Amino acid sequence: MAEQELPGLLIMDVGGTHGVQESLALLLKKHFCVITMKELLENKKEMGKKIQSIFVSECRPTIDEELLESLPNLKVIGNSGVGVDHLNLKMISNFGVKVTNTPHAVADSTADMGMALMLASARRLVEGSQIAVSPDTNYFAADWLGVEVTRATLGIIGMGRIGYKVAQRARAFEMKILYHNRNRRSKEEEQAVGACYSEMEDLLQQSDFVMLVVNLTPETEKLIGKKELGLMKPTATLINISRGAVIDQDALVEALQNKTIKAAALDVTYPEPLPRNHPLLKLNNVIITPHIGTATVQATHMKAEEAIANMLSVLKCHPVPSEVFPQ
Repeated sequence: MAEQELPGLLIMDVGGTHGVQESLALLLKKHFCVITMKELLENKKEMGKKIQSIFVSECRPTIDEELLESLPNLKVIGNSGVGVDHLNLKMISNFGVKVTNTPHAVADSTADMGMALMLASARRLVEGSQIAVSPDTNYFAADWLGVEVTRATLGIIGMGRIGYKVAQRARAFEMKILYHNRNRRSKEEEQAVGACYSEMEDLLQQSDFVMLVVNLTPETEKLIGKKELGLMKPTATLINISRGAVIDQDALVEALQNKTIKAAALDVTYPEPLPRNHPLLKLNNVIITPHIGTATVQATHMKAEEAIANMLSVLKCHPVPSEVFPQ
């Protein structure tokens, strides 16, 4: 197929801080005529007619009414990643545009990140590294101790695709696995990973590590607040690989300062990045990473491939593998 016959695809940019990686742009160009936001803005009338798809990566480009009104032939927005809380699904649907995401591509890398944060917090890896390289270190203290993950109790809140992958990994550590989910898994699925369904209150009270793996929705915003943190063990660690707004961060700061819980390990915050004077950044019992749950070479390419398959399915009027519908 000649390049001019390929359907138009809008992206933020190629390369740079906010653009699509060049290797991904090459992948997109195999299936689409790629148009950047700069090119659209320079010739909105002509370019706007060509665009049938938008590839959203790292929440960019921003999808608003003004943009949608300028794209009369737009049919689909392919989100790279599973979370779509940055997209106004109802507004987009009103324009007759479908939204897709990439749940299959992100599961392994995000589950790996959850385990990495749990291990790093339990064994105090960040602090340990700082001690090991500090010019002020003359000896290693014999009483500098972490805790073991093996045979500890893990409470997983959100047992979807990623949560289940976490449970598969935790089983190898001989952990006792509790989980809470809107819909209980089948007995066979529970037995396969050794997981037991638990009400939220019981899970919080019993777990040594509580891991949040839920989508951000109006129901899950501030799901973990002062009350929930107060139910946790004072020796427990809270791990968040979902979205920052799932936790009431003010309540978390208070719980960490007052030793209501032992520690937190967060790949996500609200906002991102946090203001440089935020109290969470000043606590030594917190690990914060820059939302890198899917930041691997493999996951990035798989997300693009899954998004491409979704968008092409919409354009060809085929069944869409991963369509997201307004609530």
